[in-house]
Amino acid sequence: MKAEGNRCWALVGPTASGKSAVALELAPRHEAEIVSVDSMQVYRGMDVGTAKPTGRERALVPHHMIDVLEPEERCNVARFRRMAAGCIRDIQERGRRPLLVGGGAMYLKGLLWGLMDAPPRDPELRRRLRREYETLGKAALHARLARLDSEAAERIHPNDVQRLVRALEVCELTGEPMSRRQGQFDGEPAVDHVMVGLRRPRQQLYERINQRVDRMMEQGLLEEVRRLRPRLGPQAAQAVGYKELVGALEGRMSLEEAVRLIKRNSRRYARHQMTWFRHFPRLRWIAVEAEDTPAAVAARCERVFRQSPA
Repeated sequence: MKAEGNRCWALVGPTASGKSAVALELAPRHEAEIVSVDSMQVYRGMDVGTAKPTGRERALVPHHMIDVLEPEERCNVARFRRMAAGCIRDIQERGRRPLLVGGGAMYLKGLLWGLMDAPPRDPELRRRLRREYETLGKAALHARLARLDSEAAERIHPNDVQRLVRALEVCELTGEPMSRRQGQFDGEPAVDHVMVGLRRPRQQLYERINQRVDRMMEQGLLEEVRRLRPRLGPQAAQAVGYKELVGALEGRMSLEEAVRLIKRNSRRYARHQMTWFRHFPRLRWIAVEAEDTPAAVAARCERVFRQSPA
């Protein structure tokens, strides 16, 4: 089916909501290529734990922004945006449609609306804040952020040290909440797009998360983490699934406890994603039930994508 133009389509939702399966139904029918919007699928070797598409799936539909960095490297919104924007331009120049797929809300926000107007990083201040994170604890720093910027604290999980430190850094450097500077949503997006989100009942989503973690363990996640452990940089090492299993490999917890924490932290991450997505304009949600097939959900997404005015 020929696409009417090649405007970006974005398919979003929390982890385990079924985005990838639906995207694989949509892309072949619309001459689309998938651009992954995931902060961890960018890393080579982190395959099982990030639920990367298989080789067969990548052969079926071209995928971009997967395996573009080594696990030792850092990735931030600016770097991701620069690389992903290049992928989008290339896809559109070839007359095909970019289909953005993922749950990386902060990366997606930066890609579609542009970067926040914020001061450059202050290495000394960041070192101090990280020391306080280690000594005072994540709860204390998150409570401080809640006092300074309640909107940012709502979106940032206490375990997300990188974003927590950055939010406090901006508050200290500017004397105002970081959320006040996050005005990307106030104007027109930098990238023209239509966005659809998949939303499942909470208990159903949690069951899917638990089942997916069990499958990952069966598929060799522990062996993957053991192999990658010497190469995991500060950012990759914080990925859910990897952080907990590193703890098990280092003897700080049992394997059973690590798996329990992966499930719990994945559920927390899903809630965190939904908090982010609540702030997205132009996002139209589709309710998905357990009996819905990927093909049926894709057909409903297609109607929304095609009916949205240009």
